[in-house]
Amino acid sequence: MKTIKAYVEANQQRFLDELFELLRFPSVSADPAYSDDVRRTAAYVAQKLRDAGAENVEICATAGHPIVYGEKIIAPDKPTVLVYGHYDVQPPDPLDLWETPPFEPTVRDGKIFARGACDDKGQFYMHVKAFELMQATDTLACNVKFMIEGEEEVGSDNLGIFVKANKERLAADVVLISDTAMISLDTPSLETGLRGLSYVEVEVIGPNRDLHSGVYGGAVANPVTVLAQLIASLHDQNNRITIPGFYDDVVELSEQERESLNAAPFNEAEYKADLGIKALWGESGYTTIERTGIRPTLELNGIWAGYTGKGAKTVLPSKANAKISMRLVPNQDPDKITALFTKHFESLAPEYVTVKVTPHHGGQPAVTPTDSVAYRAAEKAIEEAFGKKPIPTRGGGSIPIVSLFENELGLKTVLMGFGLDSDNLHSPNEKYDIANYLKGIETIPLFHKYFAELS
Repeated sequence: MKTIKAYVEANQQRFLDELFELLRFPSVSADPAYSDDVRRTAAYVAQKLRDAGAENVEICATAGHPIVYGEKIIAPDKPTVLVYGHYDVQPPDPLDLWETPPFEPTVRDGKIFARGACDDKGQFYMHVKAFELMQATDTLACNVKFMIEGEEEVGSDNLGIFVKANKERLAADVVLISDTAMISLDTPSLETGLRGLSYVEVEVIGPNRDLHSGVYGGAVANPVTVLAQLIASLHDQNNRITIPGFYDDVVELSEQERESLNAAPFNEAEYKADLGIKALWGESGYTTIERTGIRPTLELNGIWAGYTGKGAKTVLPSKANAKISMRLVPNQDPDKITALFTKHFESLAPEYVTVKVTPHHGGQPAVTPTDSVAYRAAEKAIEEAFGKKPIPTRGGGSIPIVSLFENELGLKTVLMGFGLDSDNLHSPNEKYDIANYLKGIETIPLFHKYFAELS
């Protein structure tokens, strides 16, 4: 551990400077306007893998954005770790809510503010620097393969094709991912599960054109009003989702499992203060930890219609749209949930409008075993680095490729994240603590060490 700490301390500023350079690339995968920037980001990642000592580094073309691959095979009898991460980021909008420009990393109070700082540039780049450290100190204990993609934020559709076509090249013993959170540096944790995802867009269509709200108002149904009514009907008075069959496949945890989950430290007052809210909301009968980890949800992600510019325009819009995400728990299938949602939403449409549901991307929920060699290696690594044994938790987010790796490569995943739930992921002013970034670089080599010893 002394060698690791000494190397990190000696190279700390360079590690930060390289991350800042990576964060300056506006690698927004959802917007075609950023395609050239995404490709430039992939080239930067590939070069940094080469600089760190990786071999056979390749920028692999896909039908969408490229995947960066690299490896270091030290011995065929050593265990192999497949490191996954993504260099693409969410759109930075709304820009006016950022305190500093999203692609100009800024340090305030020991935190790096930039789009992608935590999700996932700062977290996957820890692995590149940890790999460099192990190479430089001659302590690399495992074979390492890197697969860093550019489409995670838009569903990873082309990653599945790549994985299926490259099973031999991607052969490994475990997948290691840092794209999740821990409770805090004082209370380290390991996520043992992630929710799945069904993401759809809905459209309510009324008259064949926008209408004068005075001439036609009161005689023609307003699609915005109808959309609001339909969305409101998707939850009942107990905040349960009203789609028939939605909960049929949900796995209910035992009372003992729920008690164990709720043993994680949680301060409701601090939680509300951090978010600037007076009260919490959610499904009746469950705690906040349960609502964000083991219960499915349906959330409105965006809504638009009519005139939203400055000043007034008295218009009755011809259509209204919304984007909706449903987070799923073990046993819920995203395709089935999407079909149930579509059938239910279409059935709600009154005759004076028509509705259209367009599925986007989705992913299976995942649970990782806590009795595996890889999990125990992660547990030992965190305990040595932090001086505390990590608490097992369930994550509220989704990483659809976890089930892909298990189905196609037969590999389980270790979710060793170093971010925080308060890092403003997908929001303005995304951040990542410098201390977490450096602590991750210190901890990852210990995972490789213990995985080799325990395998």
